[in-house]
Amino acid sequence: MVQEPSVKRLALATVELNLKVLIADEHALMREALTNALADLGRPVAVLEADSLQAALAHLAAHPDTALVLVDLQLPDASDGNVLARLRATGSKAPIVIVSAADKRATVLAALAGGAAGFISKRSNSAVLMGALRLVLAGGAYVPSEVLREEMASPRPPERPEVPVATHWRSGRELGLTPRQMDVLVLLVQGKPTKVISRQLNLATGTVKTHTAAIFRALGVANRTEAVFAVSRLGIQLPPAMRDASETGHASSPSAGNLRFLPAAGLATA
Repeated sequence: MVQEPSVKRLALATVELNLKVLIADEHALMREALTNALADLGRPVAVLEADSLQAALAHLAAHPDTALVLVDLQLPDASDGNVLARLRATGSKAPIVIVSAADKRATVLAALAGGAAGFISKRSNSAVLMGALRLVLAGGAYVPSEVLREEMASPRPPERPEVPVATHWRSGRELGLTPRQMDVLVLLVQGKPTKVISRQLNLATGTVKTHTAAIFRALGVANRTEAVFAVSRLGIQLPPAMRDASETGHASSPSAGNLRFLPAAGLATA
């Protein structure tokens, strides 16, 4: 399904928006994680969401002032080879940063050679993510340290980019998570605060915190943003009903200008 463009706003209603970011990823949970991470920039941000290449192209046409594009190579209506080319063909001057789990050296180099301003692996932690975004917004280009070290140590002929394979869904049981911990995980990656999770699941706040710590240990992550990256990377199958709720799009027409208000770190919310 092609998602109609929608806009989220992070910041004071009285502050003029000075950064518009397009996030293109098939998965709503990943878009939400990146949106939440952008709040840590500490500046007014408007987020445009797209779950397909066509929706991303529509956004760029409707919002020529877009300042940054974050895109997954594996969009449902595109191949790795044409995502960058088609986004650049719009004439947008916004730097394009790839955020993808397909992070082999050849894929990274091909994206950078194709004009990407950076490549962030979905294996990255939140500190790397924020550092990369700040570098790109300052006019720089981000190259993963692993790729940079390989290039400096032993340059090799380009490899063939990897071909994405079908996702193998993993259950919570495979990761050692209980059904209740999976319920907590779903709400965590939706960005729900601990008190809301406690109320929604009828659990004590301390119990939710205990479950959260166990989830982070099982996923090998340190925070919620990294947890969402891990869910996407590992192909974790969330409880159906709750996953469907999280995947619900926030539809609006390109010209409607509807805004969903979200908190930004260090900024009041309108």
